[in-house]
Amino acid sequence: MDGFESFENKLLAEKAELRRIAVVCGSDESTIQATVKAVEQRLAIVIFVGATEAVRQALGEKASQPGISLVEASDEREAARLAVSLIREGRADVLMKGLVETPILLQAVLDKQQGLLPPGGVLTHVAVSVWPGYDKPLVYSDVAVIPHPTPLQRRAQINALVAVCRSLGVVEPRIALVHCAEHVSDKFPHTLDYADIVRESKEGRWPGVVIDGPLDLRTAIDPEALRIKGINSPLQGRADALLFPDIVSGNVFYKSMTYLVQSATAGMLMGAACPVILSSRGDNAETKYDSLLLACLFQS
Repeated sequence: MDGFESFENKLLAEKAELRRIAVVCGSDESTIQATVKAVEQRLAIVIFVGATEAVRQALGEKASQPGISLVEASDEREAARLAVSLIREGRADVLMKGLVETPILLQAVLDKQQGLLPPGGVLTHVAVSVWPGYDKPLVYSDVAVIPHPTPLQRRAQINALVAVCRSLGVVEPRIALVHCAEHVSDKFPHTLDYADIVRESKEGRWPGVVIDGPLDLRTAIDPEALRIKGINSPLQGRADALLFPDIVSGNVFYKSMTYLVQSATAGMLMGAACPVILSSRGDNAETKYDSLLLACLFQS
């Protein structure tokens, strides 16, 4: 698989209604390139909210292109609120971060009265990487939002992983609960919860999903590592998704994939009323475009 071309092809083949992307202060070059490409590929309609003069200058003659519109806002905070209101009113399907500060955007998303998080909901981050060393997309969480997941949050993360896997066409997702070894120990409290999750999975909490752990990274995605260690896992070293114990391990893995392995990687926030593309300012146009593909595919 080359990058996220299969995702793009799937969206194009569906010929579904165009996804509507509300972009907050999206005047930076990488966001402009990613969103314009999505419009030109007829995958999305893009609504730029805020920083409109800078957006017009960055777009140039493409500012008048069909599928692109601009909404004025007095500052970043108003832009974030207006973009969230577009989602709430059913006039946009996906929220995307441009040059707005992340806390400002999240404040609008998490607003208890006018935000996008349902009561009792859990906001978590899901990423997907594609690289030649693995013959299918690998989904994983959480690399950006929850520092130390509680048992409740960990189960919400599993729900998000399952939802993304199924949006990618994985009928029976295989989820590995990642640790540095394959043993449950009270020295690592998250592994005690892992044991509970495996038990709950066997009892049918997640129908059509196979969950196992603790497993280290190798035994999660390498059948030969399982064989050498003599471990019998229902995942068979073929995990579709990885659940990391905390944000540190997840973030290190994410950055190792992007900077060392140079995988094609996409990510979005889950748990809100719509996917939220929370790209870093340092992400290039390809990563932002791939994240758009992921969010649009999830909405299909």
